[in-house]
Formats: sequence, C-alpha cells, structure tokens
Amino acid sequence: MQDRWSRRGLLKMAAAFSAAALGLEPGADGEKFSEEGSRMHEGGEGNAEMVSDQFPSHPPELVREMVAVAHYDLKRVKELAEARPSLARAAWDWGFGDWEDALGAASHMGNRAMAEYLISKGARPSIFSAAMLGELEIVKGFVAAQPGAQAIRGPHSISLLAHARMGSDAARPVLEFLHSLPDSDTEAPVALLENETNTLVGTYAFGVGISQQVVVDADLRMYASSKMYTHAPQLNWARKGTMPRPLFHLGDHAFYPAGAPAARIRFTRDAVGVLMSVTDGDLTFGARRKT
Repeated sequence: MQDRWSRRGLLKMAAAFSAAALGLEPGADGEKFSEEGSRMHEGGEGNAEMVSDQFPSHPPELVREMVAVAHYDLKRVKELAEARPSLARAAWDWGFGDWEDALGAASHMGNRAMAEYLISKGARPSIFSAAMLGELEIVKGFVAAQPGAQAIRGPHSISLLAHARMGSDAARPVLEFLHSLPDSDTEAPVALLENETNTLVGTYAFGVGISQQVVVDADLRMYASSKMYTHAPQLNWARKGTMPRPLFHLGDHAFYPAGAPAARIRFTRDAVGVLMSVTDGDLTFGARRKT
C-alpha cells in the first residue's frame, strides 16, 4: 500500500497506462502497435507491416513510458532503448510545460547506473546530470561560461543543488561548491496553514465531463522521505486521468505548479464557495469546487 503513494508507484502507474494505451505487452520491445490509429501498408515483397499514424514520430505513449521508467527501471529502459535507440533522448511534458527527458529523470533520482547507461546510448548530458554524477569541473565550467546558471531549475523545479545532493558521496564536492553560490537551491514557499489547506482541497469542475475535473489534495507522503526537494510542495493538483502536479505556495492562495514557475493557480472564495483559476500562458479558465 505504501508504494501506491510513492513517486515510484505513481510513475509505475503512468508507465503501465502508457503501455496499455499503446497496446504493448509488459516487457515488449516497443514495436507492437495497437490496431487503432494505424493502417496496413504492403511492403515491397508483399509483407504487411503496421504503421502508426504518428510515424515517423515515436508514439507518444512510448515516449511517456520511457521517461517514466527512466526514474527507476533500468531493465525496461534497456529494452526500450535497444528496440528504439533514439528513445534514450526521449522527453515528456508532465503538465504546464514541465518537460523532462529520460536522463533528467535518472539525474534527479540519483540513479547513477541509469544515467551512465542513457549517456552511453546518446542521451545529452546537462549541468543537472553532471551535478548528480559528481562532475565538479563540468559544473564549474557551466557556471563560469553562464554566470547564474546555478539558479536554473531542473524538471519539476528541482534545484541544481538538490541534484548534487541526490548524487550522494560521489557528488559531495559539487554539493559543497553549490552551497557557496547564491540561488543554487530553491527558496521556501510561503507557509500554508492546516485550516487553509482544508479549505482548498477537493474536486473542482470546469465542465461536465469527468476529464473536466481537477482534484486538489494534500497527500504528500510521496515526498516525505525524498531528498529531491529541499522544501516539499504543499498540495497536489491533478486533472482527472493525468499525473498529479505538485504545487508551491506564493502567498494569498496563489501557487505555481512544479516545473512551471510562470503558471499560476489561484484560489478565491465567493458567496457560493471556493473558486480556482488557472493561468498558463494565454490560457485562463476557472473551476468551482464540488466537494
């Protein structure tokens, strides 16, 4: 039951959902396409092959699975990368523009074996992978070439310093170096009192369909034992059928979702109840709490 609430558990669920949506069997080589959305094409010798409507782009469900399992499942990552080598560079938007590639997933999890394998298969190293792997001179080079680079946040708004912390002893010199620099870690969000939290949690609707509902909860057990965040998020925001997005409080019940500091989710109260407004670029919509 505990795994159900862990980040790994949620990512396993996302990967399973992706595989099912694509029609893949667990452990398949990534080449089995579902019939839906595909067409039959006669090969030069009369052999029929399934061609996805997205071809030559990789099926999005497969890309999502690769990024999900890159957090924790090296065996599955190897299966996918051997079948489709370019998946070593796969990237996925988890919501609000929170883009993450497979190497980024391995890096913020402190998964050295995963990161080294992905790089060997063509994944593009970054300052975040260098920090986790303990590559001090590379991190110093980034900062020297681009002053302030230490303040750039990785996937899910995880700081560069936190990546070094996830690298454990091998990355200790990087961690010490980053501690000497300003803005290498995230600032603490504005405190959210328990009674405020209780007011905000619930299900919000912005339409009539089940997918037009958003669940806001305060079940933060998945972050309790993790060192990814120096300051843990305070709420989860999830459109029905999608992965939860952690929220960080900016004050006055305005939040930004992980990996998207420019997006805003605001809560207000009127005579009827609690309203939520969401702003992401030029998109703005409102929802009202049902429960």
